[in-house]
Amino acid sequence: MKKLKICVYAICKNEASFVDQWIDSMSEADLIVVTDTGSEDDTVEKLKKRGAVVYIDVVKPWRFDVARNISLDHVPEDVDICVCTDLDERFEPGWRSRLEEAWLKYKPRSKGAVAKTGRYLYNWSLKKDGTPDIQFYYFKVHERRDFRWKCPVHEFIQYCGKKPLETVYIEGMVLNHHPDPTKSRGSYLPLLELAVKEAPDDERMRYYLGREYMYKSKWQESINTLMEYLQLPTARWCDERCAAMRWIAKSYYRMGSSKEAYRWYFKAIAEVSDMRDSYVEFAKMCYELKDWPMVYFLTLEALKIKQKSRTFVNMGYSWDYTPEDLCAIASYRLGLFTESLEHAKAALLTAPDNERLKSNLKLIQAAQIK
Repeated sequence: MKKLKICVYAICKNEASFVDQWIDSMSEADLIVVTDTGSEDDTVEKLKKRGAVVYIDVVKPWRFDVARNISLDHVPEDVDICVCTDLDERFEPGWRSRLEEAWLKYKPRSKGAVAKTGRYLYNWSLKKDGTPDIQFYYFKVHERRDFRWKCPVHEFIQYCGKKPLETVYIEGMVLNHHPDPTKSRGSYLPLLELAVKEAPDDERMRYYLGREYMYKSKWQESINTLMEYLQLPTARWCDERCAAMRWIAKSYYRMGSSKEAYRWYFKAIAEVSDMRDSYVEFAKMCYELKDWPMVYFLTLEALKIKQKSRTFVNMGYSWDYTPEDLCAIASYRLGLFTESLEHAKAALLTAPDNERLKSNLKLIQAAQIK
């Protein structure tokens, strides 16, 4: 099999504590190129000591797309595949062989030469036991030529060449995120506001801005912005539209309007009916409202869905013990003790050390005996 030249490239600032584990994880690459944007600790020295090629480029005013494009420009032209990561991310061992195999064995759908980008599993967050929490397929693998980063924040790699672009799914290539909990995301909101101002018709940036307002508990701003997003003619991606509707529902609920929250959760389910997240988030709200028939219905519908999405974010609570646990509680409240016991046992199988789930199971077993 032909050997490809693979380069990992990254941007960083004051991330000395991550260097060793990151380098260990990325060492399967032929080359590691890092652009430091102004570290004041010993990040640069540690990277150089571990064999990385380091450039120093201070970006003012700060924009992620500018920094990443500078970083990409430092990658040699003879590289076949570029892999962009951050220093708080680590690949699981064997990633390089998985990437190379998928890349070389890929059969294009289009006639003639094509450009390729890669998608692989990304665990954006991990639980305390190291198992995946929030997951989705990431997109930061691409060919060296004709790609540029776009958007000041929540940046993405954009193809600007003339050949047809096709996506290679790289099974078994897994990247795990180990973020510094003290690191601020304070720059995100002003950068997103800037992005929407720069490109008012860009649906992606408006979606992220609405979501960021929700994260900041700016509920009405979130609702207004996400409704604007839904009205854009380019906002056609059903998965993202569904998420926007979920955030609108959540914002309405936090503002005290459960009626509107119900309406928007139903709209989200109608938009994408084969992803668990809308059902589970709706059920969690109904649990707080003690609407047991709805909790029961929604969790049963969620549990019918057996496959995670390959195209959008999968929330951890939709795939852990939560749906079974909520269904057990709702069944119990509705007097369906046999069914409640079944779901309580299933929940405990998923999280056998969870004391609350153990206690619930005993309570349900006692109710069934009576």
